[in-house]
Amino acid sequence: MATTQSYSNATSLPIDMSSKSRLAPTPATYRHISLSPPEVAESITTSGGSSAVPSFSNSATSSNYDDLSSNGGASSIDLMELLNDRLTTSIDPIPLDRALATQAQTSGALNAKHRELLALQAEAQRRLASSRAKFSEGMKAAKEVKKDLEWTQKRVSNLKAKTERKYPAQYSMAKGRYPTPGDD
Repeated sequence: MATTQSYSNATSLPIDMSSKSRLAPTPATYRHISLSPPEVAESITTSGGSSAVPSFSNSATSSNYDDLSSNGGASSIDLMELLNDRLTTSIDPIPLDRALATQAQTSGALNAKHRELLALQAEAQRRLASSRAKFSEGMKAAKEVKKDLEWTQKRVSNLKAKTERKYPAQYSMAKGRYPTPGDD
C-alpha cells in the first residue's frame, strides 16, 4: 500500500536585519571593500560541450582583482570611517551627558547623606556610651544611698527602742505630742 505524504509549501520571508548590529569585523584585511565585484574576463570557457557551467581562468580573475585593490579604486571605501560616521550621527550625546551629570549629582548627594548618617550614628554611639556610664554611676549612687538609708533606719529604730526603755514616761508624752505617721 502506498502512502502519500503532504508537505506544505512554506514560503520564506525576508529577515529584517535593521535591528542587528551593523558592526563589521575590523581586521586590516577587511578595511577596504570594493563596491562592485571584479569584471569577468573574456577567457570564460565551458567544460564539456553540453554543460553550460562556466569555468574561470585564475589568471584573469586575480589580475582584475589585483588591479582594483592595488590602485585603491575609486569605488572602495574605508569601512572604519563609514562605521564611525554612522555611529557619531546615530547617537546623540547630549541626553547621555545630561544623564551622566544627573547620576553624578545624585551620587554626590547620596554620598553626602551617607557621610552625614555615619556622623550621626557615631554621635548616637558616643551619647549612648555616655548615658550608660552615667546610668552606671547613678545605680552605684542609688545603691550607696539605699545602704545608707537602711543603716540610718536601723540606727533610728535602735535609738527609739533604747529611748522607750530608758525613759518610758517622757517617751509616751512625746509620742502623744508628736505622733508618728504610721501609728494612726
